[in-house]
Amino acid sequence: MEEKKSNRPYGKSKFTCIDEYHSTHSPEIQEKLNELRTIIREVAKDCTETISYNMPAFKQKRVLVYYAAYKNHIGFYPTSQPIITFQEELLPFKTSKGAIQFQLNQPLPKDLIQRIVKFRIEADSIL
Repeated sequence: MEEKKSNRPYGKSKFTCIDEYHSTHSPEIQEKLNELRTIIREVAKDCTETISYNMPAFKQKRVLVYYAAYKNHIGFYPTSQPIITFQEELLPFKTSKGAIQFQLNQPLPKDLIQRIVKFRIEADSIL
């Protein structure tokens, strides 16, 4: 009988915590993931870390932001509204409706990431 292929990111692995997710990557990528996590945590002090859609996520009433590592970039998923709100500042980055790509060989834009996270926290607070 043929084995059914998993639709989960990263195949059959189902992560239970952010540390576990980070540990599956190379030391260089882990360093970048830990840096992003720290940047987010500095602003999202009261948010809960979780795994959602098999990716690291930060949650208040609902998930505010997700992120995931890829071969050449880290995908940062703050939903679509911040992409529109910060569109001018996001011009140097590849974006889509709800995602931003941070290249692994470039420094993370700490201030911009923190302002996006604050924006999401404030938007979630009004709901």
